[in-house]
Amino acid sequence: MLLLTANEPSPFYRVNMRDANPKTIYLKDYSVPEYIVLSVDLNFVLDVEQTRVISRLTLHRNPQSESEGGELSLMGEDLQLISIALEGEALTEQHFTQSSESLTIHEVPQDRVFVIAIENIICPKTNTAFEGLYQSGPMLCTQCEAEGFRKITYFPDRPDVMTKFKTTLMADKDLYPVLLSNGNKVAEGELANNRHWVTWEDPFAKPCYLFALVAGQLECIEDRYTTLSGREIDLQIFVESHDIDKCDHAMQSLKNAMRWDEDVYGREYDLDLYMIVAVGHFNMGAMENKGLNIFNTKFVLARTDTATDTDYEHIEGVIGHEYFHNWTGNRITCRDWFQLSLKEGFTVFRDQEFTGDRTSKAVKRIEDVNLLRTRQFAEDASPLAHPVRPDAYIEINNFYTLTVYEKGAEIVRMLHTLLGAEGFRKGSDLYFQRHDGQAVTCEDFVKSMEDANEADFSQFKFWYGQIGTPVLEVQEQYDAEQQTLTLTINQKIPQIRNQKNRYALHIPVKVGLVGSAGQALALNIEGEVPTDEVTLQLTQLEQSFVFNDLAEKPVVSLLRGFSAPVILKTEQSLQDHAFLLMHDSDPFNRWEAAQQLAVQIIFALIEDIQQGRTLAINPLIIEAYQTVMSQQWDDLSYFALLLKLPDESYLAGLMEVVDVDAIHHAREFVKKALAENLHDQFEKLYQQYHRDETRHDAEAIGRRRIKNTCLSYLSVLETEAVYQIISSQFEKAVNMTDQMAALTAIANTYHPEKTQRFDQFYQQWRDEALVVDKWFGLQATSVLPGTFATVQQLMEHPAFDMTNPNRVRSLVGAFSQSNPLHFHNKNGEGYAFLADQVITLNALNPQVASRMVTALTQWPRHDAARQVLMKEQLQRIIETEAISKDVYEIASKSL
Repeated sequence: MLLLTANEPSPFYRVNMRDANPKTIYLKDYSVPEYIVLSVDLNFVLDVEQTRVISRLTLHRNPQSESEGGELSLMGEDLQLISIALEGEALTEQHFTQSSESLTIHEVPQDRVFVIAIENIICPKTNTAFEGLYQSGPMLCTQCEAEGFRKITYFPDRPDVMTKFKTTLMADKDLYPVLLSNGNKVAEGELANNRHWVTWEDPFAKPCYLFALVAGQLECIEDRYTTLSGREIDLQIFVESHDIDKCDHAMQSLKNAMRWDEDVYGREYDLDLYMIVAVGHFNMGAMENKGLNIFNTKFVLARTDTATDTDYEHIEGVIGHEYFHNWTGNRITCRDWFQLSLKEGFTVFRDQEFTGDRTSKAVKRIEDVNLLRTRQFAEDASPLAHPVRPDAYIEINNFYTLTVYEKGAEIVRMLHTLLGAEGFRKGSDLYFQRHDGQAVTCEDFVKSMEDANEADFSQFKFWYGQIGTPVLEVQEQYDAEQQTLTLTINQKIPQIRNQKNRYALHIPVKVGLVGSAGQALALNIEGEVPTDEVTLQLTQLEQSFVFNDLAEKPVVSLLRGFSAPVILKTEQSLQDHAFLLMHDSDPFNRWEAAQQLAVQIIFALIEDIQQGRTLAINPLIIEAYQTVMSQQWDDLSYFALLLKLPDESYLAGLMEVVDVDAIHHAREFVKKALAENLHDQFEKLYQQYHRDETRHDAEAIGRRRIKNTCLSYLSVLETEAVYQIISSQFEKAVNMTDQMAALTAIANTYHPEKTQRFDQFYQQWRDEALVVDKWFGLQATSVLPGTFATVQQLMEHPAFDMTNPNRVRSLVGAFSQSNPLHFHNKNGEGYAFLADQVITLNALNPQVASRMVTALTQWPRHDAARQVLMKEQLQRIIETEAISKDVYEIASKSL
């Protein structure tokens, strides 16, 4: 991107063009930094058109570096260089070399501390990529992870360069009355011409990706938190004035996270001030900048009438996630970006456990596994499959993936399972003690777990380098005479892109046995104390386990709690799944039994559709659901999940060749059959739990979830009576959860008031950006005919903004990633549409564009005709002039 500024360009300025053959970065090439940055002093003269940055770096040569020569290389992109000085002496062009991505000073002192001063200009207004310093509405803000700081000033922009930052911000008082940065405010004052300045100092060394600044017309809510040691922490959340009434839940979530981290991990916050800023233009969800978190508004703003129950839960989870990063990411960070899962995998695990403790452990685990199996398993099966710790990349932003985050969290969870809560806490305590203030590796994390527990995880570490989802095939053999059950488990590691060294993994498999009366049976393994549940440690490609003293053949409950991120293949029948649905004491496996019961029935129907046979519902699923619906449930949110059929994306992941049409029609057939046969029960439950309430406690949320699950089933009947129920709920709803549930039903039925209700919803909420995102998303994901035409029309809607990532995700992303029926229309119009949007986004925001491309990368799993159409669009994207390396890497690797 070429940045044009108002003043005359420096003679040192170069146009920043993308490399036609972008460089691949390899883990094997890692070397320590050549120079250590002792401190950095930053001065910003803020202006939306022309921000002047003056940096003063104090450095010395790293004695651990083996590199030769006296050069200093700094990273920098899209910068207008004004001047450079070494030890106060101005440098001329002969003293340095500038490229589109770096600045190299030819000779710097090798035997003493020295100071480099650099002045450059950047233009926040034209920065639509939202990396570095950019404009979001009336404010200026930053995003520096992973490599955004180099778009602010020249610097050794890598995570293992940790230093202390002092930042002074100068700006117009009317335009930017609030000036924020990392750490503690140490000074402020007035300047001429209605300007002011503020200086912030962070006492903790950090990598530059954690740097942040925010300037703008913001309002703030404040609170205080008292740590377990008695320290008082000031808490502040900054938002635009019209959002000030939507911050209370975020503030309480922050306090909940702080208390949880003290109770569970013994980690206390270290600064005197913790700030959160909500930003309307943001590529990701949130950013853990030290002391100054910058959040997508989606994960801060909540009011009962504008946010759903899911929004409330996600806000608490994401605020927890970013807060937990203070120790797992900030105080201890990554040595290099290949170690990204070191901080993200551990922190995702922590935020999952936090949400589970705050809500329902069973529901949270099911939601997390659903995401893993529908999205991450698909990533593992795609041309973009990569290990949790990649060994190479072109653009690091492309590795902020579900594999690094969610599968990385499963690796941490497996360690927790193998060590137990007490052993895992010992390991984490040692990790914090040993590595505080350091940039480390995934091996360092595992080593702490080993050393604290005298364990050997040499084999376990293969999880970090293995590509693909392991498959466990389980065979059962019951010997009535010997009263033994033998489980033989084979683990198969997929062959992906000629992956070398496919080792047997160390896999924890939690197992329980259920007797014919539904009772838990003791698992008696020779040499071990009998127990109701055991964690088998699978370490070989084939391994057998014998359970003794079983007077009857039990039903096996395998992989309880989803104890490992694997695909499980068993010999269990429909009757076994129905039995476990009724009797399994493990809540995850009870839900999984319902899912697998439905999977087998839906796949039988898919075969019938493909063979042109008449469809008939298997009565076993009707009986199972009827029994579940007749029982009393304390956790209504869990009850609602038991009644939910498997998602179409999950079903697609189970097929060698995806048949999107057959999947949709088979699943809808089952849903309608359930609605017809259990109509009275669904309607009774709906009326029983229907209340007009605004509470957000677990009981109220559970009532809404089961009620709206019933409404979803009833809606497929398309009767006048059901239409009236839907309209009534939409009209009378006093919370966004109920209004959205009604509008979802309207979007996916032939409701006679569809156009009226969507217009009414838009007019009601047109000034609430996050609610308008929901409005776009519902229309983009409708399963009814004509959805693609609606999406095309919405692209021209005045409220659609291609430069706003949230808005792009709500329409383009929702259609391409959450509407398989219409996106994968055999005429290929969905693929061409997505390619058009990616090409447009490539010039605006390459990071968002590259994430949109991923919907096309699943082409190998589709039929031959669709493969051709998807590959044509990928090729068209690759051949786009001035393709960004973000988009190029995803599109080219997928082919």
